[in-house]
Amino acid sequence: MLNKKTVDDINVKGQRVLVRCDFNVPLADGVITDDTRLVAALPTIKKLINDGGKVILCSHLGKPKGEPKPELSLAPVAVALEKLLGQPVKFAADATVVGDNAKAAVAAMKDGDVVLLENTRYRAEETKNGEAFSKELASLADVFVDDAFGTAHRAHCSNVGVTQFVKTSVVGYLMEKEINFLGNAVDNPKRPFVAILGGSKVSSKISVINNLLDKVDTLIIGGGMAYTFMKALGEEVGQSLLEEDYLDYAKEMMEKAKKNNVKLLIPVDTVVAKEFSNDAPFHTVGRGQIAADEQGLDIGEETRKLYADALKDAKTVVWNGPMGVFEMPNFAKGTIAVAKAMAEIDAVTIIGGGDSAAAVNQLGFGDKMTHISTGGGASLEFLEGKELPGVAAANDK
Repeated sequence: MLNKKTVDDINVKGQRVLVRCDFNVPLADGVITDDTRLVAALPTIKKLINDGGKVILCSHLGKPKGEPKPELSLAPVAVALEKLLGQPVKFAADATVVGDNAKAAVAAMKDGDVVLLENTRYRAEETKNGEAFSKELASLADVFVDDAFGTAHRAHCSNVGVTQFVKTSVVGYLMEKEINFLGNAVDNPKRPFVAILGGSKVSSKISVINNLLDKVDTLIIGGGMAYTFMKALGEEVGQSLLEEDYLDYAKEMMEKAKKNNVKLLIPVDTVVAKEFSNDAPFHTVGRGQIAADEQGLDIGEETRKLYADALKDAKTVVWNGPMGVFEMPNFAKGTIAVAKAMAEIDAVTIIGGGDSAAAVNQLGFGDKMTHISTGGGASLEFLEGKELPGVAAANDK
């Protein structure tokens, strides 16, 4: 469980509170196309407003690489937040983030007011955790609240550096929820505990696989990384995604699973095509039957049944990474089957951010899951068993 101070441990009446949110939202022509992250931030913001705090919000958006890029300004976020909160949100438009506009806006605040700062990554020091920028951010506030799980695995000025220059640093409701769900799922799961890992590369999930093999009852492998496991078993994978350098690693993991009595499942059939395209003619082949000029793009029907069966009795399920090329409708069926199986069971179901979160939401299964993580990279590092700098920086209870 979380042993960090949260917003419930403090009352910020009359105090200036800097809140690091995750407003890294998708924009098209200056319009926010998905406000999930804004909505997720509301409980913490409202709590601080209700306390009578002076609420100063900050976030990054995209990768401006330390320069003010108008198309990555947080101005549209201020407009959207006003609607969601039903009260004015003053936008401090400073290319330097903490400039004259920000200082004046904060100086003029009354209890319960909200100010939004410009994109923290307009400053090159942000991602380097530079002391000067951390101090500037801290100079605006008496209290710091970190509610940005999506950046918790990075030590930046606006989530880690700033904590060295304010007396009180706590985590917000969203961070608390993420840590409790992901942390408990991995360290204290209701069993059987099943983890499903997909996505394209074994290399990006090495430590995750290694850590989970010490904790789960069943590990299900899908997506592009499955072909490295097949090849390690001496099976033909044709033109499928393959990481030659990781064949020995895949063998080791299969050995470890055996030793730990963990069921490790890899696909028994594969949907293949000659080209990486939704329009390519496709068919399904059995284990080890992929032709030299074909590539696997999704798990086959037998595998979908096998994986759904493996989930039936599960009490905790963590899923990270799609089962196939889910952005192409013809190769999304495996990912849909897993989402559907998870939606139908009586278990704690956790989606570990990134592509799997997008898939579940797009397919309309979002409200059937216990928890959908807002951080892709952060949730992966959590599943690796790493301590996240953004969490470590908050005050202990």
